[in-house]
Amino acid sequence: MERQVRKDSKVMWVLKALLASYIVTGILLLLLTMALYKMELNEKMVSAAIVAIYVMATLIGGILIGKMAKVKRFIWGLGLGIAYFALLLLITLGVYHTLNGDGANLVTTFILCAGGGMVGGMIS
Repeated sequence: MERQVRKDSKVMWVLKALLASYIVTGILLLLLTMALYKMELNEKMVSAAIVAIYVMATLIGGILIGKMAKVKRFIWGLGLGIAYFALLLLITLGVYHTLNGDGANLVTTFILCAGGGMVGGMIS
């Protein structure tokens, strides 16, 4: 029984950190939307801001899961970054029924998400 509770708590760590990452993503995307409306940003600036939002969200999620795990924090952060990317990919496939862009953008986004989570875990 105790083993089952411990296993469930690790799943809850990941879910809590992912939820926090997606809440941060939503808030920052809302702020980006308002900035786009007010300042009429160009496409390059918006793309750079979206990449920064992905990194910041996974960084915060990595910090949270690292604080919860206390051991092998960078691995937990890396796993969170990968889970964030996988969920992002599933949402994109669910909404658009295809992957927009080329494979290089997909790989770059994966590396940024995984790296952001891992760095977050390391500094937690």
